Amino acid sequence: MAVDETDNETLWERNAGWWQREYSAGADPEYEEQILPLVAEHVAGARRVLDVGCGEGQVARHLAGLGCSVVGLDPIATQVEVAQQRGGGPTYCRARADALPCGDATFDCVLVCLALEHVDAFETALQEVARVLEPGGRLVLLLSHPLLQAPRSGWIDDRTVDERYWRVGSYLGDDVVVDQVAPGVALRFIHRPLSRYVHALGAAGLLIDDMSEPSPPHRLIADAWGFAEAATIPRVLLVRARAPLSRPH
Repeated sequence: MAVDETDNETLWERNAGWWQREYSAGADPEYEEQILPLVAEHVAGARRVLDVGCGEGQVARHLAGLGCSVVGLDPIATQVEVAQQRGGGPTYCRARADALPCGDATFDCVLVCLALEHVDAFETALQEVARVLEPGGRLVLLLSHPLLQAPRSGWIDDRTVDERYWRVGSYLGDDVVVDQVAPGVALRFIHRPLSRYVHALGAAGLLIDDMSEPSPPHRLIADAWGFAEAATIPRVLLVRARAPLSRPH
């Protein structure tokens, strides 16, 4: 059988080693200075956490170190194998976001961190999240900011008028792209406008109770952009939602 070179799981299996080198164990300032603290803030107080799309387990290990009981799920065999090798407290299993191998109302918190952009059946995945959350449980969802990270967005440095600004690309339409994120490393990303996620959360019965659009960490701005204006352009969006206290019969 031919291998689909644009299939999400094929690409992640091929490039998992790059991710494990570049985005774990303190290698990435955005994770260290922003994503891990942001997740810890919004997961605080949870007892049983399901980390959907856990990758090699960096965030799951961080939460386990804070005292949470954590289960990490990922569809990529190489990621799960490395997560198990690195240990740190969580339990890991290979599974897809749209078919969670968990009982109803099993967790009081589900984390989906920069993973839903890689899931085609994201509405089904959010229905699954709602199913495994106990009444009143929370979802902590981190996305690449759908507006400011839309396709063909990026910095414009206009030297003729001495202006720097962030151009927003094709925001309203869905878009799927296989992007070269590093030399020889291609990954598949799905852009959707924020309204698609909001409507899917509502359809799953999850009620948004907080959002955060943090400024990028200082080290990332200094290393990657060097523009003072970069502090005004968030790269990630956090949405927190709650399962209702009672479920319809």
